[in-house]
Amino acid sequence: MSATADHAEERTNPAARLGFQPEQVVQEIGYDDDVDQELREAIEEVIGSDLVDEEYDDVADAVVLWFRDDDGDLTDSLVDATTFIEEGGAILLLTPKTGRDGYVEPSDISEAATTAGLSATKSVSVGKDWSGSRLATPKAAKSKK
Repeated sequence: MSATADHAEERTNPAARLGFQPEQVVQEIGYDDDVDQELREAIEEVIGSDLVDEEYDDVADAVVLWFRDDDGDLTDSLVDATTFIEEGGAILLLTPKTGRDGYVEPSDISEAATTAGLSATKSVSVGKDWSGSRLATPKAAKSKK
């Protein structure tokens, strides 16, 4: 595939735009019947397999976390999600957009991410009802001499 085609796919496929790669194992947490099915299908198309669920007991390359305001403590959910992920992996935190049931304040997301030891790398609109925040886990210390 040419670089031009790669860039075109990144613009049209939200999963590619979010950094998902072929052959990644992506664990999905917080699935319910209100999630964005098109985004789920786009991620599966990019990775070339189904998303694994909360029962998956191995390490994933990335986590998709659907979170609504009434789902409990966001910090706890993020800390739990980091236990399932490869070091240096990413968590895609998906929350309802402003005005939707379950909306989460951006300041709450920022505070929870920081408390959980994550850093926000980008925020994106991922559908008509959901916003995404890509959160990075700390990379291994690079001080190997």
